[in-house]
Amino acid sequence: MYRVCNPFFSWKKEKKLYLCNITNDSYMKNILLILCAPFLSLAANSQALTETDSDETKTVLERVTGKEQSLSGHMNLLLNSMGSALFTDGELDCARFSINGVRMVIHGNFHEKFSYYFRQSYTRNFAPMETDNVSMALEQMILGWKPNSTIALEIGKQCMQLGGYEYWVAANRVRFYSDFNSTMTSYQTGVNMAISPHPNHTVNLQFLNNRASMEEDYYPFGLPEGKELTKAPFIGVLNYDGYLIDRALNLRYAVAAAPLTKGRPQVFVTAGNTWEKGPVLAYLDIMYAYEGIDTKGLISNLSANRPEGGVTAQYASYLSTIANFDYRIHAHWNLYLKGAYETTRVLRSNACYQKGLYTRTWSAQACAEYFPIKGEDFRVFLHLLYKRSGATHHARALGATDHDSQRISIGMEYKIPVF
Repeated sequence: MYRVCNPFFSWKKEKKLYLCNITNDSYMKNILLILCAPFLSLAANSQALTETDSDETKTVLERVTGKEQSLSGHMNLLLNSMGSALFTDGELDCARFSINGVRMVIHGNFHEKFSYYFRQSYTRNFAPMETDNVSMALEQMILGWKPNSTIALEIGKQCMQLGGYEYWVAANRVRFYSDFNSTMTSYQTGVNMAISPHPNHTVNLQFLNNRASMEEDYYPFGLPEGKELTKAPFIGVLNYDGYLIDRALNLRYAVAAAPLTKGRPQVFVTAGNTWEKGPVLAYLDIMYAYEGIDTKGLISNLSANRPEGGVTAQYASYLSTIANFDYRIHAHWNLYLKGAYETTRVLRSNACYQKGLYTRTWSAQACAEYFPIKGEDFRVFLHLLYKRSGATHHARALGATDHDSQRISIGMEYKIPVF
């Protein structure tokens, strides 16, 4: 199972190609030239090259140290595509093909203590974000430094270190996200310190930008009246990632907090419990969020049909419980069942929102995966989804109603090991 967890310092566990003395290897040189061609052309158009031929073949690190360096790394392409029939309350809405995920991942190391990780999505919004001056499609771009076996630092755009298997596993692995995780803004720019007193136990201390506390347009219907964005737009995360019982049990717990405006914090408490041994992969995720001002929008959007217009909710809370059971019945076959139960609440009356429970949502998924090529991470799948969204009297007062949705999908997923 390909995971995003701790991408920088797990590269030695992966099968990869070591690119030693890369200038003498014409095949790898051609690959790297192809990958770098757009950047080389931009440089050529902007200025004349004045370096000697020998200097042009040296890397930045070689120029700084004066020594030849060896580079290790690998590149994967992650693909996910399917055709689906979508239903609402048993009536066919539409049938369509879709590309659900195309990602490029490159990571490895350029020194025994330094590593890099880069992940680009080709199915996300490419509009630049003012927060960190990079496109949302650039999911991760991080430089890692591990001065010793106990401490590791990661700097750059990275995933918020929350708990939960569904949240943390590679996105191409998830056929359908819970409402909680589908509304998370997971990738932010900042720094993370990982402290590992034991190989099976790691504590992460993370400090990131918080886009929700930087942009008024981020809220469903703007900031509530009288509120101003915080002048310290950061989020802090404390995470524990541990393995027990011969590494079969993985516990990934985290708490995170951030100011949104004065008196309106944002708090996450998350817990992921995963059992992976032999043919079985099972997990139970519990995710909770308190939103002093509703950033997820699931409650605020209930008011969109009011004659007076929508209002961004305050004192919102979200609770999600996600359970999954995978069983690899054969080298070529895997089956899994997955369910989620989620609730939304308002903890204190405000504007048009009364204190109380607003929605109950549950979903059930069943999937059969066929691996046609032994030893390759290529799978063809049949996926079934049923989702029920129930509105309480508080939600009905805002114009919300109950509804069911179903989806039948046939698709493919492939992790292509380029090098």
